[in-house]
Amino acid sequence: MSDAERLAEEALAGMREHGIPAIPDNYTVWYHYCANTYPDLKRTVDILIDNGQEFSPSVCANLFERFFTNSDETKTLRSATSKLEGVIKRAFEYLNEAGEGAAQFGEHLADASGALAESTPDNEALEIIQGIIDASQQMEVRTRDLETRLASTSGEVVQLRKEIEITRREASTDSLTGLANRKLFDLTIREAAAHAMESGDTMCLLMLDIDHFKKFNDNYGHQTGDKVLKLLALVLTESIKGQDTAARYGGEEFVVVLPETKLDDALAVGELIRDRIAKKNIVNRTTGKKLGGITLSVGAAKFVPGEALTELIERADTALYIAKQTGRNRVVSEKDIPQEQVAVGG
Repeated sequence: MSDAERLAEEALAGMREHGIPAIPDNYTVWYHYCANTYPDLKRTVDILIDNGQEFSPSVCANLFERFFTNSDETKTLRSATSKLEGVIKRAFEYLNEAGEGAAQFGEHLADASGALAESTPDNEALEIIQGIIDASQQMEVRTRDLETRLASTSGEVVQLRKEIEITRREASTDSLTGLANRKLFDLTIREAAAHAMESGDTMCLLMLDIDHFKKFNDNYGHQTGDKVLKLLALVLTESIKGQDTAARYGGEEFVVVLPETKLDDALAVGELIRDRIAKKNIVNRTTGKKLGGITLSVGAAKFVPGEALTELIERADTALYIAKQTGRNRVVSEKDIPQEQVAVGG
């Protein structure tokens, strides 16, 4: 039995066990849960199971929407597509009108040319020439009108393009910090892993977590906590180079994808970020009260060609856990993970 077949059976068995209808959306959730494709999804489902949560239609729909769709993005793109279809239809109508007008103008010129070729009195020739002038003026008006309407249509297309770009950007950006969100991280790390396998370059991953962040939030409030998250996002952005990607992984946990980077260099990047954050002093701008500093724990791991990305993430997460357990405010390499805890693809 192949891995895919085994996972399919496990997914269907899990759905039957929890009374979940076997529809495509639910199957997608449970297949990836069994495959542990997305650690956040696995954690969420495990918590629901541990809490004895009923997998009602609304709970199932929420799981699918949270991890596999972006409803706002879908709605906007569908709306933009519909508008674009309307714009294209109008443009064709304008061009058809222009074609009909040009054909009529051509027929008028042909008739006039034929009449002038014959022997006609001067007064009739003048009437024919005046007719040509009138027809030319009408054609000029039609052409200007067409240019105006096509210019308007072009403006609509440009606006639609902007709307789609904004939607795509918002769909891949964490609204609080402005960093890449979880969906963009998943896409980025897959692309970076594929590139590493094709090129033979090394790719590394950092996982970072703010130490005692819950306590900080409880003491100073969520608004101040949000400012700390924004501060860390700024430090991350300033500490990485163009091809690297910093993302908010969830809560106070962040990740950095480092293509074409050796493990020692990744550790140096992690140390740079940790040091910069440790030197920051948090101040309440309203009261001027000093709130002290914050620190980071960081785990670093190197991608092994051919391994599942979940294994890379697990090693970085384990290194982060060790950093927490050994005093916090430090960077730990996967090399420091006890052998029995190491997850490496074969």
